[in-house]
Amino acid sequence: MAKPKHILVVRLSAMGDVAMTVPVLRVLLDTYPELKITMVSRSFFKPFFQSLPEINFLDADIYGKHKGVPGLIKLSREAKQLNIDAVADLHQVLRSRVMNVYFGLQSIPIAKIDKGRKEKKALVSGNPKSFKQLKTTHQRYAEVFAQLGYPISLENYSPPRKPEIPEKFRVFLADASKNIIGIAPFAAHEGKMYPPDLMKKLLKIHEKSGNYKILLFGGGAHEIKQLNVWEKEVEHCVNVAGKLSFSDELRLISNVDAFISMDSGNGHLAAIFGIPVLTLWGVTHPFAGFAPFQQDEKNQLTADRKKYPLIPTSIYGNKFPPGYKNAMRTISPEKIAAELARVLKNIKKN
Repeated sequence: MAKPKHILVVRLSAMGDVAMTVPVLRVLLDTYPELKITMVSRSFFKPFFQSLPEINFLDADIYGKHKGVPGLIKLSREAKQLNIDAVADLHQVLRSRVMNVYFGLQSIPIAKIDKGRKEKKALVSGNPKSFKQLKTTHQRYAEVFAQLGYPISLENYSPPRKPEIPEKFRVFLADASKNIIGIAPFAAHEGKMYPPDLMKKLLKIHEKSGNYKILLFGGGAHEIKQLNVWEKEVEHCVNVAGKLSFSDELRLISNVDAFISMDSGNGHLAAIFGIPVLTLWGVTHPFAGFAPFQQDEKNQLTADRKKYPLIPTSIYGNKFPPGYKNAMRTISPEKIAAELARVLKNIKKN
């Protein structure tokens, strides 16, 4: 079989998983510049790929015109009309499988991700023998392209140039005497979110040091309300949420000195630009393969497994046994502040 020249890449959700495709696709196109890529995903995620203008983006309106089996067949037909000659299924869920049936009937080659479901199930089983590092999601994505005849080495990744910040947004980066730190304090599930009282304590530690300007990121009315409270209570702390377009938020993230995130999508967005990311892990664990791209292991701060030996209790943080609700409290604000200082010191050395 001849190597394909135009690959349709399918990853419809979620935010962090779509963001993790970006460094892989960047290496792929740097290695094989003659290759044509069409990314099919939700329109909300299109700004992720603004640093890769050579990628064609196909909007998957999965709650509108592409809803259900008829809609997915329509989406598949739209993709075929772009003259794709192979499919890289980086999702492997019901929606992408419906699309694969169509592409298979059209004799279009399909490479599918191995999500490692068996290994991940073992990882959250509580069996100490199964507690080990699994393949990263980035590695699993790369293996899909290798199936299509395009092996890549993720070690060859070069972050994109940081985009210019529009003049009207320079107020967020105005104080040149301070390190600009982005913090995304929320996550989809309670088991992955740092307790608000400890987050406020961390912000106060930063305030007392006088070394930082903090930019707070989030979304949704409840989150914005909490971020507004912290903005008022902590000096040199600014809530960005709800003030910028998503595309401009990405531009801002690309210009911070370091980022603090939960096990959530924001950390992956910062990592795209080569920014050091401290991630905080509660009932999930980086061994599942979802750590931000090319981050030092020291940057992944995990809950105390001596006190909570069943961690990780789930892959996505949506399940945990009684008594595990406070697992993330074993990561002290003082520890996070010390690790941030270490990260910034290393940046200055380099």
